[in-house]
Amino acid sequence: MTFIKSISGFRGTIGGEVGQNLTPLDIVENTAAYGQWILASHTEPSIVIGMDGRNTGPMVASLVANTLIAMGIDVISIGLTTTPTLEMYVTKVGAAGGIILSASHNPMNWNALKILNSAGEFISKKEGELLMKFSEEKAFTFAGHEDLGSFTEADDAIDYHINEVLDHPWVRTEAIRKANFTVVVDCVNSTGALSILPLLEALNCKVVGLNTEISGRFSHDPEPLEKNLQELIGSIKAENADLGIAVDPDVDRIAFVSEEGHMFGEEYTNVAIADYLMDNSLIDKTVSNLSSSRALRDVSLKYKGEYFASAVGEVNVVEKMKAVEAAFGGEGNGGVIVPDLHYGRDALIGAALFLSGLTHFNYKVSEWKAKLPIYFMAKEKVSLNGGINADDVLDGLKERFANEETNTIDGLKIDFADEWVHMRKSNTEPIIRIYTEAKTQLAADQLAEKFVSIIQES
Repeated sequence: MTFIKSISGFRGTIGGEVGQNLTPLDIVENTAAYGQWILASHTEPSIVIGMDGRNTGPMVASLVANTLIAMGIDVISIGLTTTPTLEMYVTKVGAAGGIILSASHNPMNWNALKILNSAGEFISKKEGELLMKFSEEKAFTFAGHEDLGSFTEADDAIDYHINEVLDHPWVRTEAIRKANFTVVVDCVNSTGALSILPLLEALNCKVVGLNTEISGRFSHDPEPLEKNLQELIGSIKAENADLGIAVDPDVDRIAFVSEEGHMFGEEYTNVAIADYLMDNSLIDKTVSNLSSSRALRDVSLKYKGEYFASAVGEVNVVEKMKAVEAAFGGEGNGGVIVPDLHYGRDALIGAALFLSGLTHFNYKVSEWKAKLPIYFMAKEKVSLNGGINADDVLDGLKERFANEETNTIDGLKIDFADEWVHMRKSNTEPIIRIYTEAKTQLAADQLAEKFVSIIQES
């Protein structure tokens, strides 16, 4: 069983021992730490809370809401929702922060408190240090009976989100409506059924929904990977659909499947959208993290734009986007970030922009993929035995490959002419994770194996 604290929130498995899992006591204590962090910079604050479709959501939501109320904080509950919806709603209502109850792509026995600041964004490392201090020291106090917070419910959040996407200037709303796409969508029994489906219907798509009942149980492993999407792939062929869409339970990641039933590849979500945006001169800069595909850089340079890489993690991508004033970016896990909508991964704007690209180029999904730079990835890990220091290993590799292009903002990335390797130490166990990309799967696998051997011999 697992319990993980980080600046993005508190994540763990439900049940078990206090401090080792996400138990009711852990939920209350860490919600109180967040509440104290909010109270340190806001007077009479309100917090927006919402949840994905897993069955533990109502229990966790009740604990979170009543803890905040007990601290004198007003709670606005938007119920079943998506992470990007809640991020946008925080700023819409002028709240001091937000908590989305979702363990993203993790299985049913997980849940999490994903915490946001007043900008509807995940908090920075500096902000997180103070929050962690409140959590570790249990440095929080509660309000007296006359100063309790209030509880209200709001039901307009998802409609607001959908309308903002439909009105976005980059979305070819009328062109999509005229295209009459047939789209199969796997909602994985969560809030994609309340968000992606009505968005597509508003775009005049013929929508075939799979796993649309929010039953509290996921019909399959919720991570949108090919092995988990066989029902979706089969339905695309049966329905003669133009494409398939899969989202994770909190709808901040999106994966596409072609009309032929082939995965488009999560890494290529942002690559394709950038291709559409740059072909229309709507952006001139892109950002992704160091472990994302080189294809985004290739597309950016094709249009004489600029590409920037950040450390791994959504908050790091956002910080880099702000630093270089990029209007578009994201992560290779299907996370699309459009800052003038909000600084967070958003499957709804991702779907709308992808469909916009299809109408702009007049491509089928498979045709679009064939026209993009094609790469393949591999992942490995190496255990460090005998007290070997991961930093020393990475420093040695940097010296060994000093003649190559290297980047050390997050571990060590080495860029070769036609491939790259990215190595990062784990913060929780004595291992180094290895990510590679090359022009064939065999080459990516061989590069990963090569660096496993190099590290083991060092």
